[in-house]
This record gives sequence, C-alpha cells and structure tokens, in this order.
Amino acid sequence: MNRRLLTILSGAAVAVVLVVTVCVAVHKCSATGDGITDTEAVVNPLPIDTLLRCNLDEFAHQKRVEGNFAFHVFDITAEKPVYGYNETMALPSASCMKLLSGIAGLHLLGIDYRYETRMMTRGKMAADGMLNGDIAFVAGLHPQLMEADLTPLAQKLKNSGIKKLSGKLYVDLIIDEPVKCEEHWFPWDLSFSRYGLLYKGEQRIVRALRASLRAQGIAVADSQVTVQPVPQGFKTIASASLSIDEVIKRMWKNSSNTQSTSLLYTIGHAIDSTQDPVKTGVRYMNEFLRQEVGVSDSTIVIHDGCGLCTHNRLTPQSLTSILYYGYKDEKIRESLMRNLSVAGVDGTLAREMTGPRIRGKVWAKTGTLSHPYGISTLAGFCKGADGHWLAFAVMSSEMSVLDARVLQRKLCEMLNLHTD
Repeated sequence: MNRRLLTILSGAAVAVVLVVTVCVAVHKCSATGDGITDTEAVVNPLPIDTLLRCNLDEFAHQKRVEGNFAFHVFDITAEKPVYGYNETMALPSASCMKLLSGIAGLHLLGIDYRYETRMMTRGKMAADGMLNGDIAFVAGLHPQLMEADLTPLAQKLKNSGIKKLSGKLYVDLIIDEPVKCEEHWFPWDLSFSRYGLLYKGEQRIVRALRASLRAQGIAVADSQVTVQPVPQGFKTIASASLSIDEVIKRMWKNSSNTQSTSLLYTIGHAIDSTQDPVKTGVRYMNEFLRQEVGVSDSTIVIHDGCGLCTHNRLTPQSLTSILYYGYKDEKIRESLMRNLSVAGVDGTLAREMTGPRIRGKVWAKTGTLSHPYGISTLAGFCKGADGHWLAFAVMSSEMSVLDARVLQRKLCEMLNLHTD
C-alpha cells in the first residue's frame, strides 16, 4: 500500500470519527433536554428533528430577562414530544384558555351546531289584524344577537298580518339575569356592552322586544307580557340563526372574551339546564381535559372559559395536548386552521411576527394580561423544517409582555423553517 493511499484512508478514518462524534453529541442533546418524555414505547416510527431539539435546548438555556418561562413543542406528525422546558409548570393561561373551552365546546356541541332564536305564534287571525292567540319569543343563547336584530323578526310578524293579539307575549329565556363579572376578573378587562342582547337580563330583553314589536305597529300591553317557557302548540314564524363557527372565530382570531363566556354558558346549559351554567361548564372543561385529552394534573386550575381570571393555570404540555387532540379530529382541525390568528396576517397576530421568515406560517392563539403580573402566552401550530406539523406552547408570567413576545417570536422562528 503506497503512502498516498494511507493518507487518504487516514483522512477517511478521521471523518468517520467526526461523524460519530457529531451523532453522539446530537443524541446526547436529544436525551438530556429538560422535561423530555421517554418515547421508546411510541409506535410511530417517524423520527423527530434532532437538530431542532438541540437548538431548542440551547434556546432554553440562553440568558434572558427574569420571570417565569416555560415552553413545549410536540411533533404531531411523528406523535412524539420534541422538547420541553419547564413544560409541566402551571402558569396563568390568559386567553389561551379559549383553546380549551373552544375545542371542548366543538367536541360537545358539534362543528355544525347552530344557535337559534325564534319568533312563534299560535291561534287564528281575524280580519282586523287581531291574533286570537299568543306570540312567543324563544331566546336561546345566540351570543351575537343585538337589539337591531329583533327588527326583521318583528317584521315577519307584521307581514303575516298581525297588528295586535288577544292573548300573551311569552318570553322564553335561558338567562334571566345579566352576565356578571366572574370571580377574580378585573372589571376593566370586560366591556359588558359588547355582550349580545340575550346576555343582558330579563328587563333589557323584554324592553327591546316590546319596542321592536311596537315599531312594527303591533300593540302589546305590559300586562300581556309573561316570562316563562313556551307552551305547546306554537309554530315558528321567523328565526335568527348563528353558526358556532362564527363564535369560535371571534374567540380565537379576535380573542373575544364575551364570545368565549357565551360559549361557556352554552356548554353548561347543554350539560344540565337546571344548574348554574358557568360552574357546570367549568366542570365539563375539567372532565374533558382529563377524560378526552388525557391530562390529569392537580396543578391545573380552571375558573372560566375566556382566561380573564389570573388564577387560571395551565401548563405548556397541557396546551400542546389540547392542540394535538383538536388536530386529530379532522373537523376541529379545519376550524383551528381557519379560525386561529395567522402570524403577520390577521387577528391578534396581524402585527406580530411579520418578518418574511415566519409571516403566514404560524397559526396560533395569543394570551395577554398585562396587569399586574405581565402574563403572556402563545400556543398553536407550524410546520417544521422536516415538513412535520408541530404543536407548540410558550408561557410566561412576572415578565414584561414585550420581552415575552420577543421570546415567542424567537421560538417560532426556530420552529418554522419549512419552505413549501
């Protein structure tokens, strides 16, 4: 063997040693990242991105501003965790609680659920426009119905020839008291004027209903109004309908606290119409998280459906589990991708993460409570460099919201390297 060949072989040996060393280093990183779950028992043979795992490990241990900080990344395609840092730390969820209430609501009610508000009658019409019978208004829980939306319902009654009635105006309400601030909410966090009419209490509803009828020339005396369930024998004359998708869109893309609270009422009423809808809805959210999502963690605390309560606690790992559950259901997945904010494009992320590297490539729910604790969360989906779909959640508290958003952007830039 000549000297030149020996030199080549020696170089090749060194290269092999270098490759082995790199592989060992990568393996070491992937095995020692904080909070990584053992995946040896996972059936899915697809590998995770080990380079991403190493990068996340480096990111997790970089120097940063003081405050609580945690995140978790889960590879949906490979069905394995990628990396977690303090991922079981329970932190204030802020509006990322809307992911749990929204997915739980879609699971319970169905993606095709519709809110219905009906105007009904029974009896016979006389030639002079007298309805010898009754009118009924079945309110339901339509969360976007406003006073002005009663006009077309009243017009349908007018068009049927009704000018007055001999009997009663039945007002069938699910909620007879105005929605109040829940425990631990900061009053300035919620604008009650933005609630739909049906959440403003009996007096407000009855007053608006009578006004709309009288505006159409239908005379109704105060003594004719009765608030009670509608008896048998009525037929629907007009209705106002709303898809649950419209509620979810405002909840997720625009982070509407009123819409998510309305959905919590809807969930509670669907479970047990005889009990307090908020308590019943919260109980269902806890059961859904344990029984359907498979998350049993005593540190998790749920007080509401919107995340305004600073005592709410979720973990990054629970949020990625909720997202993974939603993603596995094709119809819920479509709702998630359609209704979550898109980085740099719309919703609460319209002005966030606008750089070309991630603009339009992250679908996520934001959560912010800037007073007094500096709470910020972000949870959603993106596609990694290997083409795998990832679920991620990053949470912080006792940290400037601006600083938290910088960390969120850096994390998403690290995750979202896939180019179609």
